[in-house]
Amino acid sequence: MTARLFFVIGPAGSGKSTVSTLIARRIRAAYLDKDSVATAFTEALLEAAGSDKNERDNNPYYQDVVMGLEYATLLRLAGDNLRLGNDVVLDAPFVRYFPEEDYLERAAAAHDWPADVVITVVHVTVDGALVRDRVDSRGYGRDAWKLAHWDEFWATAQAADCRWRGAHHVLFDNSASGADPAALEAALAAFV
Repeated sequence: MTARLFFVIGPAGSGKSTVSTLIARRIRAAYLDKDSVATAFTEALLEAAGSDKNERDNNPYYQDVVMGLEYATLLRLAGDNLRLGNDVVLDAPFVRYFPEEDYLERAAAAHDWPADVVITVVHVTVDGALVRDRVDSRGYGRDAWKLAHWDEFWATAQAADCRWRGAHHVLFDNSASGADPAALEAALAAFV
């Protein structure tokens, strides 16, 4: 049986985690959230380098060294599951990698994904004002820079266009208050 890999992507506060867990529950897939996989290590690395554990968006050490390790770990774990025949749902922004058309091909080669894996990228979108409210209300220390520099953050988050080859791309508008399982089901019907 061919394993399926779902990338649930979008900016902070878009509802990726809600959408990801709905998909994982629906298809009984392994659910891999970048925050769950890497936050403890990321915070330790940042503190060991003399940085504030919450400074990421404006931290060159995080951007140049740590973030790549987070994503490589997430993609390696996906490969471990895919080789076992498990479907996988990845919950992470991936924004930096959107312009890299061959990103999925390179990830598959680097992490030994099965050649027949079926990849679906679910782009979670939402209105900017709602995202800001969600980011503010969740109260994460790592969001302080985003909130203090909202226009800069949101311009970057919105400007990114995912250009990855080798995947089905599904757009899911999560502007309602909470993901609507029926709407998500309809958006994914062709691929799930």
